[in-house]
Amino acid sequence: MMKMHYVKPRSGTFYCFSPPVMIATFFIEIALAVHTFMRYKLNDITRLAAGILVCLAVFQLAEYNICEGAFGLNSLTWARLGFVSITLLPPLGIHLATKLAKNKQTALVTGSYAVGAAFAGYFMFVGHGISGPACMGNYVIFQIAQGAGGLYSLYYYALLATTVSYAWYQSTIMRAAHKARALRALAIGYLAFMIPTTAATIASPDTLRAIPSVMCGFAIVLAIVLAGEVLPQYYKSETFSRFVREHLSFGR
Repeated sequence: MMKMHYVKPRSGTFYCFSPPVMIATFFIEIALAVHTFMRYKLNDITRLAAGILVCLAVFQLAEYNICEGAFGLNSLTWARLGFVSITLLPPLGIHLATKLAKNKQTALVTGSYAVGAAFAGYFMFVGHGISGPACMGNYVIFQIAQGAGGLYSLYYYALLATTVSYAWYQSTIMRAAHKARALRALAIGYLAFMIPTTAATIASPDTLRAIPSVMCGFAIVLAIVLAGEVLPQYYKSETFSRFVREHLSFGR
């Protein structure tokens, strides 16, 4: 199979979402997922958190293979797999928030999964759903069928905003302090990649078609916060920040 070469970065330019960074991010997110399964008891919260990490990792792997080619799949198939993985992220996020808050919100969770499944099926099986993925050296651009892009963006940002606002509100009424901290950390983790993505697209409108790539590049922050702060706070185990202070304080 012919390899799709990415655009070479100019001398002195750091391409923060280039293929080497994509594959490194994939390994980090997979390692965090494995760590989550090994460290915490297997329940809905652990499964949902690991599911988010795996979906983020799959998208990074898909991007890398769009640029580099591997495993006998063409770039369009990898694009479809990548889009399915990130399409599942908003329902998983709101579901995790409701589990952390111990508040079922069945209609919201079920509705988000239903819409997410519809989009995932569309991108995976409809021929014109996604076309022409291209590796641009610093990110991957995707061509979504005309008319679907706006609806997909509405679905995505509406659920992300709902997750942030819901998690933050629930943290203000949660009596257990450690669970309140977990909910706040989840909200901050989402904001940590939503705000930079929005700023990047405002600063450079040319990256609009690369929003999934840019957003999931910044989402490594969410992955670290999820595994290093949300779960440890919820389970009252050692947090990432405490681990750094106590075990990585060189020279002491």
